[in-house]
Amino acid sequence: MKGIVIMFRHKTVLLTPAIDALCVHDGGTYVDATFGRGGHTQYLLNKGTNLTVLAFDRDQQAIDAGKELVTTTNDQTSNHLELIKANFEDLQEQLEQRQIFNLDGIVYDLGVSSPQFDDPKRGFSYRYDARLDMRMDQSQDLDAEYIVNHWEYQQLVRIFFRYGDEKFSKRIARSIINHRQKTPITSTLQLVEVIKEAIPAAARRQGGHPAKKVFQALRIAVNDELGALEQSLTAAINLLLPGGYISVITFQSLEDRIVKQIFRENAQLNVPGDMPVVPDNLEPKLKVITKKPILPSAEELEHNHRAHSAHLRVAQKLHQ
Repeated sequence: MKGIVIMFRHKTVLLTPAIDALCVHDGGTYVDATFGRGGHTQYLLNKGTNLTVLAFDRDQQAIDAGKELVTTTNDQTSNHLELIKANFEDLQEQLEQRQIFNLDGIVYDLGVSSPQFDDPKRGFSYRYDARLDMRMDQSQDLDAEYIVNHWEYQQLVRIFFRYGDEKFSKRIARSIINHRQKTPITSTLQLVEVIKEAIPAAARRQGGHPAKKVFQALRIAVNDELGALEQSLTAAINLLLPGGYISVITFQSLEDRIVKQIFRENAQLNVPGDMPVVPDNLEPKLKVITKKPILPSAEELEHNHRAHSAHLRVAQKLHQ
């Protein structure tokens, strides 16, 4: 039975194109690597019958929020849904534990979900006063407060510049070091003030919020988002069956660059030009479907401000 609807307080970005690109077929096995509040999973479940869907999320709040969808799906439809509390970097290990070695499709919706970002207690936002946290998995030890108060100057400079593209990385890192020597920096708004002090007044009046880049960098570092993405994408490509599809939605340039590069590397034919016959093991694994990323429609941009930076890339598995 199709048409099951469970409402969540979250606007899913690029919902239709990301799932439609998977070409869902009855009896297939699919993964939602970033369950969030279940928008992509729910739409995927409504696209076929006898589906097996495994949805990953390292946030226990997301897993708890999805329990009703699991019950409804498994009790009232021919489909089967399982929620897995794990980082998607553990994709292959988690699936092997369940004796699943092949996938027909996988979707990623990267970054912070709206419920995480909108909950002041989680410490992701520079607009609310909260403890410096930023952990997607709240059972892990490393958080933003530890990084800000214990990482060395060069480490702070590196993550601010690499993950946030912050041109005042050195000034901000130095300001953090100076302030924390007097008193620990434990709250989001406390850190915002330290950042503002480090940035020249003229620069603060340009662009977006002065703390935006540093907060992004800290979040990426706390959750090892880029390393996890590389590991998971590599595993996902290997797990896909020939003909299967992978959809990835990104919200910042570092993520998008990683997806683009991994897709391109797996779609290249790297053999000498004079080789008359290309062995199967040297054939490209992927075909890149999106030469340029799919962007949100004007209507979606109007109704969901968080869709503005979204990019969707899609690839198809050609052979094992």
